[in-house]
Amino acid sequence: MGEKKPMPVHVAVIMDGNGRWAELRKVPKLQGHNMGMVAMKEIVRKADDMGIKYLTVYAFSTENWKRSTEEIGGIFKLLVKFVAADLKELDERNAKVNIIGDWHDRLPQDAIDSVQEALDTTANNTGMVFNIALNYGSRAEIVRAVNYILENYDSSTEIGEEDISRALYTGDESGNIPDPDLIIRTSGEERLSNFLLWQAAYSELAFTDTLWPDFKPEEFEAMVEEYRTRERRYGGRL
Repeated sequence: MGEKKPMPVHVAVIMDGNGRWAELRKVPKLQGHNMGMVAMKEIVRKADDMGIKYLTVYAFSTENWKRSTEEIGGIFKLLVKFVAADLKELDERNAKVNIIGDWHDRLPQDAIDSVQEALDTTANNTGMVFNIALNYGSRAEIVRAVNYILENYDSSTEIGEEDISRALYTGDESGNIPDPDLIIRTSGEERLSNFLLWQAAYSELAFTDTLWPDFKPEEFEAMVEEYRTRERRYGGRL
């Protein structure tokens, strides 16, 4: 085996399998989401310890509103609980919390207040950037970016890829977050599910059958290390 490549700068994770984890154990779905929150905390710590600069997690998609009112309410209560319990540690780690998605829209007020507290508390931190995709859908993000360009650019301006990238949630307002080097999805599904479609153009993908609540820091590290053995190629290959 050749020399390992550098660590990924940006790792994104589709945290899938909370519901199936609960079904297999014949417990309420919210227990699965709670255990998924525990798993997320451990992965955030591991990513920070490994020196990964950007970690993005797919926490709540625009499609998740189709779930039951009880499940949605429980998920947002867990979000509030997570911020209350772990904001101090994130701040002590010098991690910066960032939200991508339309988080001001439709979320319960206590969840909005918790998110704002996390943003305000960590605003000046310079360590790992912890991106939470909240009420996020990539197609909606691209539509939003196009409308922003239509409203703010002169009609004679030639629009390039950089202009679209800057208008995305990961663009100027978030400090121009680099595209993910590696996208991990748990639970055996092998698709992006409307997650970072523009940004994932050249991302490496990694999949595991492990359900998210069972996803351990050791497996996360192993997947990152496997990524470091890959020869990344950009563009087409003849």
